[in-house]
Amino acid sequence: MKKTLAMAGAILMLSACSNNENDYDATGTFEATEITVYAEQSGALLSLQLNEGDELSDHQEVGLIDTTQLCLKLQQVEATKAVYQSQKPDIERQIAVTRQQLSKAKQEQQRYQELVADGAAPRKLLDDANSQVQLLQKQLDAQASTLSTQLSTLSSQQVTADVQMSQLRDQLKKCHIITPNKGTVLEKYVERGEFVATGKPLFKMADVETLYLRAYVTSAQLQNIKLGQVVKVFADYGQQQKKAYEGRITWISSRSEFTPKTIVTDDERADLVYAVKISVKNDGYIKIGMYGEVKL
Repeated sequence: MKKTLAMAGAILMLSACSNNENDYDATGTFEATEITVYAEQSGALLSLQLNEGDELSDHQEVGLIDTTQLCLKLQQVEATKAVYQSQKPDIERQIAVTRQQLSKAKQEQQRYQELVADGAAPRKLLDDANSQVQLLQKQLDAQASTLSTQLSTLSSQQVTADVQMSQLRDQLKKCHIITPNKGTVLEKYVERGEFVATGKPLFKMADVETLYLRAYVTSAQLQNIKLGQVVKVFADYGQQQKKAYEGRITWISSRSEFTPKTIVTDDERADLVYAVKISVKNDGYIKIGMYGEVKL
């Protein structure tokens, strides 16, 4: 009788051991590449047209921060640039009179040279003509230099105004809240009418069409996996409800780490494990944070 009971107990233990065998090699949780969109300008939030769960397309405008002050500053800089433009001297026109006077003085100089050479005029008249030519030439050079400096200064001020206008246009552009890529809104942090400062988080989004199962494998399992390898992934819905998906290994950590307490591998005695990421095409049923299993 005792022998029969012992055999029955051994059979039960073997049965229990066989039932505890895992049909997976590693486990983990599903995650997505999450992006938090921040305010790039300060001001009142005039609109934010999104709600949690909304599907957003790439580079979609979803909101606007008040642009009034920036628009006024831009108009002011544009007016200042126009003033600089109107103050630019027309060098050729402003030195035309002096240039004409110099030309006439050179004609007189030539005439007196001929008269002095013929002995028909005193030397003093030629000396006076030479002095007049030299004086007008210096006046012309000084006037041209002054006008060129003034023109250069005004041109530099216009360039500064152009830079300021570019900065203001960039700030105006950043008042328009644009999605960085397509995805689903996970969390919304602000509402229309609130004042937002630069750097304030507005909403969080993620592309949930492709999710990643972050699992952990032991060093002994590394020899059986490689980048690009196709594996079987199971999404665990609880109460023994699972759904199989095809996954592809996209990342293998190059550094080991201690086994996370919440993760169970096929070798629970291993102290060090390696994280891997497995991409899975989501059919809409897998949720971020859901428990998953992988069969290598």
